[in-house]
Amino acid sequence: MQYGLFMMPSHPPERDLFQAHQWDLDCLCLADDLGFAEAWIGEHFTSPWEPIPAPDLMIAQALLRTKRIKLGSGAHLLPYHHPAELAHRVAYLDHLAQGRFLFGIGSGGLPSDYALFNVDGNAGQHREMTRESLDIILKIWENQGPFQYRGKFWNVNLPDTMYGTLKFFLTPFQKPHPPIGVASVSIGSETLKIAGERGFIPMSLGLNQEYLASHWEAVEEGARRSGRTPSRRDWRVVRDVFVADSDEEAYHQAVHGMLGRVWRDYLLPLFDSFNLLKVFKHDPTLPDSAVTPEYMAEHLWLVGSPDTVERKLRQLYQASGGFGTLLVLVYDYWEDQAGWEHSMRLLAQQVMPRVASLTPARI
Repeated sequence: MQYGLFMMPSHPPERDLFQAHQWDLDCLCLADDLGFAEAWIGEHFTSPWEPIPAPDLMIAQALLRTKRIKLGSGAHLLPYHHPAELAHRVAYLDHLAQGRFLFGIGSGGLPSDYALFNVDGNAGQHREMTRESLDIILKIWENQGPFQYRGKFWNVNLPDTMYGTLKFFLTPFQKPHPPIGVASVSIGSETLKIAGERGFIPMSLGLNQEYLASHWEAVEEGARRSGRTPSRRDWRVVRDVFVADSDEEAYHQAVHGMLGRVWRDYLLPLFDSFNLLKVFKHDPTLPDSAVTPEYMAEHLWLVGSPDTVERKLRQLYQASGGFGTLLVLVYDYWEDQAGWEHSMRLLAQQVMPRVASLTPARI
């Protein structure tokens, strides 16, 4: 099993944006030093709790400060970009990264982002746009000569050489393109069906067993459409993790630290608004009011001593049917910097070596 980070990036609304950005870069440097395999950087436009709208800018800076870790957009939300422009930005960044870039894509899920970009997410328009955008980006990168694309949402013309020298030339460094990851939150995700259909990397939140099962079923359904056989080794599962020397210390730092605050003040109310609190419950008869940070620390989060976190991680692995990479959600622990760094070290140096042999079958 590999391990990495998933950054929304998350910061409390009162946090200075420049300082928050520097904290994220420092966290990526520490992850690189500790042997984390990869880190995915999110993109959001209208959430003060997730204030980074340009993951490629953070990745470009982090490439200069890290040596080995792979860095990915997690994800570029395709409905909110012109595909021809994004194809160029991603290809350029792929050259800067020299093999360390991962291209994460998503369709978006915040109604406020839908409103900002005039996308009808309630009717599924964002998913249609994601498919069309991806088709255009991949066709541009093929660079098989001039073409005209007339779509439902975008029209693109790849011109022949003009004036003897002007032409399309910027294909990605990695051939035929950087690894593509697909992130999704919804149950039975339609977006993850795209991952299965095209052989891309699926990324899921590590919530209850029913939720995880619906995500892998979506990957398999998509794969059947194109005759592919998906590999669980490619599956990334995202989970909250906090490791300390004792269970009591880890519980206190998680529930009463930034992890607990983000879920209490932002994420749980947001999931409640989307009528999705059911994805956290180990027992569907529980009332929604029972889903609290304290409940999640007990039933979902990988919180505790190295022994406890190892046990919980093995349970998650078995419940999911197996996955290849654990991605740790990152919050802004600037008020408990020593505790957060100690947690990252314990995970990398004590927990993950014990579970390195967990490797799902290729099918």
